[in-house]
Amino acid sequence: MKTYLKKTQNDNISLYLHIPFCEVKCVYCDFNTYANIESLIPGYINALIREIRFWNENLRGHRVKTIFFGGGTPSYLKAADLSRLMNAINNNFDLVPDIEVSIEANPGDIDLLKLSTYLECGINRLSIGAQSFDDNILNLLSRKHTAVDIIESYKLAMEAGFKNISLDLIYGLPYQTVEGWNDTLEHAIALNPVHLSLYCLTVEKGTPLDQWVKLGKISKPDEDLAADMYLLAEQRMTDCGYHHYEISNWSIRGFESRHNLTYWRNQSYLGLGPGAHSYLNHKRFSNIKSPREYIHKLNDCSLESYSSFEESIHSSPVINEIEIIDRKSEIAETLMMGLRLHEGVNLQTFKQRFNLMPSDVYP
Repeated sequence: MKTYLKKTQNDNISLYLHIPFCEVKCVYCDFNTYANIESLIPGYINALIREIRFWNENLRGHRVKTIFFGGGTPSYLKAADLSRLMNAINNNFDLVPDIEVSIEANPGDIDLLKLSTYLECGINRLSIGAQSFDDNILNLLSRKHTAVDIIESYKLAMEAGFKNISLDLIYGLPYQTVEGWNDTLEHAIALNPVHLSLYCLTVEKGTPLDQWVKLGKISKPDEDLAADMYLLAEQRMTDCGYHHYEISNWSIRGFESRHNLTYWRNQSYLGLGPGAHSYLNHKRFSNIKSPREYIHKLNDCSLESYSSFEESIHSSPVINEIEIIDRKSEIAETLMMGLRLHEGVNLQTFKQRFNLMPSDVYP
């Protein structure tokens, strides 16, 4: 008799699909993304659908509550490719009726036809990577769009029928002033988005930006200045009626990112694609990073149904790291992630999950 994934107090899981393609890789990005490998896209879509089918064979009894297409640049794909992926998800997973389906998009990538296709296939939330409304900073970051492109893309998405649109912005950037950051905030607020993600720049090791700082080509970002920008953002968002529901995220109430709340509440999620991470049944596991190897291994494997969840993750052709999360670690991570949220850690939910209170573990 088969033993599938054990049910927890929350039987619904989130689904993440990694799209590793970019037209140009940003100088600050250390994600598992690549430029100039567009020739792999057709084979990649086929491989990703095969991984979707693999988990249909080996994941039972859980409905999908959110889907997130991240990357990379998912909007860089043709609309038909996204439609194929959504069809495969619908055919292989049980989705909740009010599912949130998000896609990351770059300004300038999207047009009315592409946006209409997104809505038709079930994508109902758009996360636009604006980053800044200062064209000089956008150029420094190797972004292909301009401030005008952001505004036009946002208005186009509204015209297409999107009701749930988020803007991503970055602060603490080289050469960015508090006045410049305030100007970016004002431009974003003027569009009246229901959600804003405001991230502080991190200079990641091995990125071109890291090399520029080490060589003295640009100055190291000022942490104190970044802190001033964060405090300014807190004040401006509050003044405009936004709910500061997570350290770096603000929304109109009811438009919080349900997918990201899965991570912050330390709930279950399945990641598909090269380098994608998953957290299921007290196990954290991740896929191989190389898109070419990912395509090769999935196209060469048979889609078998295994006798247990444990056997399936050890038999997947693309999973390369598996970590068992013991009870002590799960408790610590649940508390740590929950404290990122304005709502904090719900004591009743915590007690139901672990049969004890936080004070029993950390008196």
